[in-house]
Amino acid sequence: MQSPEAGKMQALLNAIATMDLPTDAQRVFHGRGGLYPGCEHWTLDAYPPVWVLTSFLPASDEELACVHAALAERLLQLAPQQPLSWVFQSRLDGRAETRLMAGDVPEPHVVTENGARYRVHVLKGQNHGLFLDMAEGRRWVREQVQTHPGLKVLNLFAYTCAFSVVALQAGARHVVNVDMNHGVLAIGQHNHQLNGLTSGARFLAHDIFTSWGKITRGGPYDLIIVDPPSYQRGSFIATKDYTRLMRRLPDLLESGGQALLCLNAPELGVGFLQDRMQESTARLAFVTRLANPAAFADVSPEQALKVLVYQSLD
Repeated sequence: MQSPEAGKMQALLNAIATMDLPTDAQRVFHGRGGLYPGCEHWTLDAYPPVWVLTSFLPASDEELACVHAALAERLLQLAPQQPLSWVFQSRLDGRAETRLMAGDVPEPHVVTENGARYRVHVLKGQNHGLFLDMAEGRRWVREQVQTHPGLKVLNLFAYTCAFSVVALQAGARHVVNVDMNHGVLAIGQHNHQLNGLTSGARFLAHDIFTSWGKITRGGPYDLIIVDPPSYQRGSFIATKDYTRLMRRLPDLLESGGQALLCLNAPELGVGFLQDRMQESTARLAFVTRLANPAAFADVSPEQALKVLVYQSLD
């Protein structure tokens, strides 16, 4: 007989029972998309060989025991010799508390995605070193550079520089990575080393809004990637700062160059970016919105991650 706890989280347990053994880092269950009533607070990610379960509401010991049993049963079917390793993160009131629930986390912990290797850290902080929902954005960058080898790329709010790794692997001539956080840029440099990329990248630990001189001198660029936090005091607040940034893009882009604009703020729809761009400049034209990974399906596309492509008209 099924327990009440299992009944309330059946969609999550079903996803575990039917998942394949992941080789790349990926999302397994996305309750946050609103497609599974009663499970909106759960997500499950694979950072092989570790699973990371996240809850945005309090989780009981009984619920966590259900997940443990489901993961153990499925892993026994898929890879009987592989020990179960999983982590639980509780996110309440903007704070994250992380616990190792079973097994071990490799150190260093390196995962793959589409042939690239990245270092991740699943036992600390809310961000684990690789944003899984941006997989299609990275795929798009790889395809653009493969189609036009030798592109010069500007990667703003570079975080751990996954976009830079992909661009250089695909044949970019040069990538300038800018982020005000020295620590994440150091991980970004390590990610380049993990992939055997020993040249072609610069790493600038600067506040973008006070460093336009340096950024401009490195241009113009064929491709600019803008992937800021939606709200990070002292760094970027989308409602205030995105317009300031957009105004700079035309002068940084080569004629016919492209900009990839990203926004992960449920309260701001696609129209927010399109309207701000229209207000900021007539020199960039909207091209398309990239689809999010299928695993991140959302009942409301307006609330989901927005990744828009613009092209210079000059």
